[in-house]
Amino acid sequence: MGASVRFRPAAPLRLTRRGRVVIVCGVALVLLAGLWMGARHGARATSGGGEGESAVAGESVVVGPHDTLWGIAVRSRPGVDPRVTVQRMIDLNALPSAVVNPGQKIYIPAR
Repeated sequence: MGASVRFRPAAPLRLTRRGRVVIVCGVALVLLAGLWMGARHGARATSGGGEGESAVAGESVVVGPHDTLWGIAVRSRPGVDPRVTVQRMIDLNALPSAVVNPGQKIYIPAR
């Protein structure tokens, strides 16, 4: 019972060329995915009311109790196809859908 067991130190980890390529490609893929998601998020973000906003947004309205984007589009841009105006409002305000809530401030696209 007094026998002692000696362990050899493990050999240092060595990567083959293929292993290094796999690791570099994996890290590059993760970085590219992160950059893509960041760029996508930045492209959808709206400004907080700065100077550049006036070039894109003509005016803003506060959504009433029974307002819809369609109704706002018809009232604000008569003579323009409401489908186009609704899509432009969705894009301009970075809305996930065409659903709006009373009290919400919506920017109307410039003509």
